[in-house]
Amino acid sequence: MSRQPPHDDTATLQPPLFDVTARGDVLPEPGLVPPLDERSKLPDARYWYILHLREAGRPQNTLASYAYDLQILEQVIGLKRIGEVTQRDIADFLGDAQTRTTRKRRLTSVSGFFKWLLNQAAVIQDDPTASFYPDHIPLKTPRTLSAEEQSAFMESAEAVSTRAALMSLLMLRVGVSRGELLGLRRSHLDFSEAATPWVYIFYESPRRQAYERRLAAPPELRDSFEAFDREYAPQDQLFEMLPQSVNKVVERIAHAAGIEKRVSPQTLRDTFATGLAREGATEQELLHTLGLADDPRNRMSVRRYLDLAGGRLPTLADAERSATDDDDGSP
Repeated sequence: MSRQPPHDDTATLQPPLFDVTARGDVLPEPGLVPPLDERSKLPDARYWYILHLREAGRPQNTLASYAYDLQILEQVIGLKRIGEVTQRDIADFLGDAQTRTTRKRRLTSVSGFFKWLLNQAAVIQDDPTASFYPDHIPLKTPRTLSAEEQSAFMESAEAVSTRAALMSLLMLRVGVSRGELLGLRRSHLDFSEAATPWVYIFYESPRRQAYERRLAAPPELRDSFEAFDREYAPQDQLFEMLPQSVNKVVERIAHAAGIEKRVSPQTLRDTFATGLAREGATEQELLHTLGLADDPRNRMSVRRYLDLAGGRLPTLADAERSATDDDDGSP
């Protein structure tokens, strides 16, 4: 006998919360969830959508973020059937957001959900999000270190630890992002050429594999890695730590170097990219080196590096005084 509840207007359905686990698994098992059709309620449809994203290889944090936003949608408008959700419901959901950043993220989540229901699952006739557009969120001015601050930062990193020195070299001199840093393995460093070590950036997510690349590194990377290897002897993954721990290491180095302004992994990447721009890198070369998709917002981002290198942007002191919107702390 089927364990699926009857799917009619009078049946009482107590939907479970289909959350994403720490491993990216979606609960409960598919056999316990009614098949998706135009009369499905939001929690059921959410389950099938998150499962679809998981099978498509979307990152774990994306699954968690989308699931979170769609749960908020259910809290705001109630457990409606997917074909009953209106533009007014979407407006209420977006209006409940406290910041523009949150509103934009919510719109991305709910728009993707209803477009999938309309175009791929083909279980609804209209997309209630079609008339909504994201607010423009201004790009932040890149935070960079001066030449003197870069020298002080690297000297401080070497004094902190061999691990801190290698991490700093990879972020500040190679342009590796925090996420890419944590994905590095021994085999991703190539010292076969004496003059130019190479760093290979690979991704587990199929969606990011188009941006895998080989980055030239300064010669001192070899000595830095050998010192780190002697002390830490990593078996495979170079840096087994949380993203927040990388931030703490960078902050500790900056404090020890006497740098008073806030320094983060993004500061190091911004400094590297601006340096490339000063050396004559083009917009397309910056996109490739930084592993960025060729889309309008990323082109705007790299133009900020070009403008900063050419003296056409405010200084860091001006940027420190500029106000920015904060997120509400949701996943």
